[in-house]
Amino acid sequence: MSTPNDAVARYFTAWNAADEDLEKAVSAAFTEDGTYTDPLAEVAGHAGITAAIRGAHEQFPGFDFKLTGTPDAHHNLIRFTWDLVSREDGSAPAAGFDVITLAEDGRIGSVSGFLDRLPGA
Repeated sequence: MSTPNDAVARYFTAWNAADEDLEKAVSAAFTEDGTYTDPLAEVAGHAGITAAIRGAHEQFPGFDFKLTGTPDAHHNLIRFTWDLVSREDGSAPAAGFDVITLAEDGRIGSVSGFLDRLPGA
């Protein structure tokens, strides 16, 4: 049985996956018809989510998404905060929080993302 922490771990594994592992990580984390929505993107399905993650990697090379705090969950909902952290100097130019809805199989059915801090904003 998947726990909320397992789902969040798979989520960050997908967002931080190397290009050659990305499609497999997205498939493990998200349902086939999963959706991802934030102020900068609205995508659906494995291909759309993979493309959004690749876009973030291109925009922020050398950065990883890191969980901050402890995920909060009830029913099939989980919310958590994150920072986008430079592997080089530890700076975190972006931060936000996401709310994910879990499908019955424990994978993510939807993500609603909110951006709290953006570079240059």
